[in-house]
Amino acid sequence: MDREQKTKEEAIELHGTVIEEVRGAFRVKIDDLDHVVLCRLAGKMRKFKIRVVPGDKVMVEVSPYDMDRGRITYRER
Repeated sequence: MDREQKTKEEAIELHGTVIEEVRGAFRVKIDDLDHVVLCRLAGKMRKFKIRVVPGDKVMVEVSPYDMDRGRITYRER
């Protein structure tokens, strides 16, 4: 099988607000939906020591297979 024929499922990007911090993870309420996602920080955010606190607006990547877990990829100003 060629590499070009394989397709990787794309992550769904959503905007939300951090509700609370839970042992190294964050609960994020998605803005458009009435849905809460448990998220961890993406590797680049940990690498550059970007701080996230409750109340911050963030961008979250969620897998189409599991909509209850995600990754925080961007903190908006």
